[in-house]
Amino acid sequence: MCRLFGMHTGQTPAKASFWLLQAPNSLSGQSRDEPDGTGIGTFDRDGTARVSKQPIAAWQDQEFSYQAKHLESTTFLAHVRYASTGGHSVENTHPFVQDGRLFAHNGVIGDLPQLEERLRTLGVFDLLLGQTDSERILR
Repeated sequence: MCRLFGMHTGQTPAKASFWLLQAPNSLSGQSRDEPDGTGIGTFDRDGTARVSKQPIAAWQDQEFSYQAKHLESTTFLAHVRYASTGGHSVENTHPFVQDGRLFAHNGVIGDLPQLEERLRTLGVFDLLLGQTDSERILR
C-alpha cells in the first residue's frame, strides 16, 4: 500500500530532506517496497502548488533526491506509490494538483463505475488525466 508524508511548518519555510531521505523509515527507504512512483508537492511563497513526480521508485529517482535536498516550503506532501489501480505513468503518480490544492491518497476506493458515473453527471469526468481511483476522489 502507498505511503504518505505531510509536513507543515507554519510561516517559516523549511526543508524536508531528513524525513524524505535520511530518517530510519524515510520515504525513500519505504519506496523499496512501494516502487511504482514518487512525488513531492509543495507551495511556493505566493501559494502556488507545485509537484515533481515520476513513475519510478524514490530510491532510484535522482529528481526525487534533488528535490528532497533543495526544496523549501511551509508545506510538503510527498507520496510513494504501490499501484493498485492504473498503470505506471506520470498521470497516475501522486500527488495531484487541482484548483491550487494538493492531494494524495493511500488505500483502495471501491465501486469505481458508480464514482465515474457521478463524475460524468457533474460534468467533470473530462478533468481526469489518469486511471487511478485516487484521482477520481479528488475530481
